[in-house]
Parts: sequence; C-alpha cells; structure tokens
Amino acid sequence: MKICVFCGSSTGNSEIIKTEAVKLADYFADHDISLVYGGANVGIMKLLADTMLERNKEVIGIMPQHLIDKELAHFEITRMIVVDTMAERKEKMLDLSDAFIALPGGFGTLDELSEILTFNQLRLCDKPLGILNADGFFDYLIKFFDHAVKSGYVREEHRNNIIIDTDVDNLLNRMKAYKPLSMGKWIEDIVEESTGNPRR
Repeated sequence: MKICVFCGSSTGNSEIIKTEAVKLADYFADHDISLVYGGANVGIMKLLADTMLERNKEVIGIMPQHLIDKELAHFEITRMIVVDTMAERKEKMLDLSDAFIALPGGFGTLDELSEILTFNQLRLCDKPLGILNADGFFDYLIKFFDHAVKSGYVREEHRNNIIIDTDVDNLLNRMKAYKPLSMGKWIEDIVEESTGNPRR
C-alpha cells in the first residue's frame, strides 16, 4: 500500500508536530506502507522521509524540475520521479497513491488537500483522505469546514466524510473504513435548489 502525505517544506516551530510526523512514519514502517511525498530534503517532508529510510522502507518522491534546480530534492530516497509542473506532480501523486494524509504545512499543503477533497466530492477519486490535526494546527480550517456547511456551501455528508483525528492510529483505522459517497443524490438536490424543479 502507498499513502501520499502532504506536508510542509518548513519544519515549523512545534515540537509536537515533529513528533507526530515521526509517529506517522513509524506507523507506515510498522505496517509495510510506502510513503509517497513531494520529494523534498527540507522541513517536515525530510523528517518523514528520513524516518522511513532509517527503517529501510520505500520512499517515493515526486518533484518538478524547477524545484530540483533549487537543490531541494532528496536524492537518497528509494525513487525520485521528476515531472515538469506542479499540476503534473499532483496528478502523479493521485495515480500512485491508495490514500492521502495531510500533515501541517503551508499553501502547498492546502492546495493538495483541497484538490483531493474536491475530487472525492465529484467522484473523480474514491480514495480516503485523512487530516492529522497535530497540535491543533488545523483547528481553524475545521471551523471553516463547519462554517461552510452552516452557510450552505458544503453539504453535511461531505463535511462528515473528511477523516480528521489527532491520533495516528485512530486516523489510519478510520481511513481503512472509508466509504465514498454517492454523487447522484446531492447533484439532484443542487439542481432542485437552483431551479425549483425536482429532477425526475
């Protein structure tokens, strides 16, 4: 099994987050899960990769050439896949991975997380996405999810289908039980809300 982890190219200033990243890598190693990630040799990305490598486990990095040119690549990993664009990087991550986990990170992590959320909603991807809310990092994003439901822009079933936990073991166990939602009903409801005419 391969799980793609979205996370920061910075280390951040929380020791708790660093500890949880190592716990996640150790879980992967203990359960023979390969790591797919952005391929960087910096930040939380490096911490994950190095922990896996110390356990002699598979680490697959995916990185655009322009970032390799900036000397950010981790060339000691098992396999480095070089792509042309950031969009191609995300496409390759989607193809290779059986599931996705977001750890704390910046705009890039948010972009990758949002894409999988949207793809799952539209049934373009039926793979589980988990958010490891280490040290409360995602608290405000979770509040946004809840606000979007309350405001009528996100359906409650889609909000509830986002797997969020503060514990690595609980998160992975819940991801194993993931079931994609049917698309037909909510699309019909949106059309009905917009037009006032129920679909037959």
